[in-house]
Amino acid sequence: MKQVLYVLLGVLTGFVLAGGLLYVMRAPAGTPIVLEPAPTEKPIAVHVVGAVPRPGLYDFSEGARVQDAIDAAGGLLAEADPGSINLAALLEDGQQLNIPYASGSEPAQGSGTGSSFAQPLPTEAPTAGAQDLININTATLEELDSLPGIGPTTAQKIIDYRTANGPFAAIEDIMNVSGIGPATFQNIKDLITVE
Repeated sequence: MKQVLYVLLGVLTGFVLAGGLLYVMRAPAGTPIVLEPAPTEKPIAVHVVGAVPRPGLYDFSEGARVQDAIDAAGGLLAEADPGSINLAALLEDGQQLNIPYASGSEPAQGSGTGSSFAQPLPTEAPTAGAQDLININTATLEELDSLPGIGPTTAQKIIDYRTANGPFAAIEDIMNVSGIGPATFQNIKDLITVE
């Protein structure tokens, strides 16, 4: 009789354990949670002009500062007036950020307040003959410094670039040098060569 009782107790314990296991393993009740992507902020568009190497239209995230815009445009030119700029000011969508030139350093062509792509061509045509052009692959610091919009700092950057990367293959390659953007290139393209 004891054996039957032990068997019944074992079977009953097995049913209880199986029921508990089924209860724990059942599918959860309720609705599933759907994760949605976080909302993305609309970028702020800012037009950077003036004393920067690469003026143009740049997109920034909310909370960007004037320093971020200057960095995106290649930093300040040597001729810039950093003392008149609030680098910590917040950028606003649709803003035109005009980086001023130092007094007496304004480009000869225009005031530097408009887009560099709209500047007029030089009034003086370069004299005929390639001997008057400055070869950017062999020019000295002084020769490069004599170019409009190229100061001694940028002239040294040109020399450092060609030392590290070899000679320029085309005059347009000078825009690969930090501090030389489309505006500066427009000012010097008729005065340089890569012979």
